[in-house]
Amino acid sequence: MSDETYTATVIGGTGFTGGELLRLLAGHPNFEIVQATSRSKANKTVGHSHPNLRELDLRFSSPDDLESVDVLFAATPHGVSMERIDSFFEHADRVVDLSADFRLNTAEQYDEWYDGHSAPEYLDKSVYALPELTRDALPGAELIASGGCNAASTILGLKPLFDADILDGSERIVVDVKVGSSEGGAGGGAASSHPERSGIVRPYAPISHRHEAEIEQFLGVSVSFTVHAVDMIRGSSATCHVFPGAPVSKGDLWKAYRGSYEDEPFVRLVAGGGGVYRYPEPKAVAGSNMAEVGFELDPSNKRIVAFSAIDNMMKGSAGQAIHGINVALGLDETAGLTFTGLHPVGAP
Repeated sequence: MSDETYTATVIGGTGFTGGELLRLLAGHPNFEIVQATSRSKANKTVGHSHPNLRELDLRFSSPDDLESVDVLFAATPHGVSMERIDSFFEHADRVVDLSADFRLNTAEQYDEWYDGHSAPEYLDKSVYALPELTRDALPGAELIASGGCNAASTILGLKPLFDADILDGSERIVVDVKVGSSEGGAGGGAASSHPERSGIVRPYAPISHRHEAEIEQFLGVSVSFTVHAVDMIRGSSATCHVFPGAPVSKGDLWKAYRGSYEDEPFVRLVAGGGGVYRYPEPKAVAGSNMAEVGFELDPSNKRIVAFSAIDNMMKGSAGQAIHGINVALGLDETAGLTFTGLHPVGAP
């Protein structure tokens, strides 16, 4: 493993995900933060936006005045990176994008799921950041795209069923995702204000959520997908109802999930054990890069219920991005990501 130190810039450093990137990079043994940018908070300290980072001796600068670094992390809204990608590469050897701008393979997918793409020539150069899916493609990658949090939780929950050929893509799959308010970003909106968000279980994307495109791209299956906003801050929890075409045993499921994840440093199997937390739970992974996955078998309905839980800003965004660049640079995969979470903890 390399022990080299790399310089880094974070674009969009005032957002929740930008703050998580800065937190992780500040504690990473192989990175030195050179610059964090913000148009609205230029010249303010990082601690002004992120009180947990008050010890970080760094001020926000304008994104128009980029310094040259080894790795540029872009934590910007969708559409920004594709417009500025040439400039990003003028100032960095590698770019890690945390928006949706480079997650999909083709311009046609962006026409269908987003509003088109202004830099399609970069799409075939991009590598999805989730190492459980793309580890072999990440070494040496120059453009890395961190995946969507709801896609990540769903893919991780379902992947072992495809790896073990329990599913072939023809089956009916219904996915219900519940996600915390941080998914809406630091800007939020009327629906994210505390009086409106508190206490809710609100279907905000009953159909046609954009993250479906990533699930279809990487698992080769179309899913019936619904997302609920719930009263938590961190977390994406996927419950997947699967109806396989052939009989499946509990032993088959244990073999499938262990086969996919027993060597993965950031996935743990939680499937109906003892104690209070018997199945994957966002509260149990809050603040960490861990994913919990699990399952239950319903023989009477010939149904598998697959579960997955992640912290949407960590395994679903900033943590995934750091994990991806660790692999790309030949670093220890777990570098900067060893925080195990807290218990007990308030609403995640």
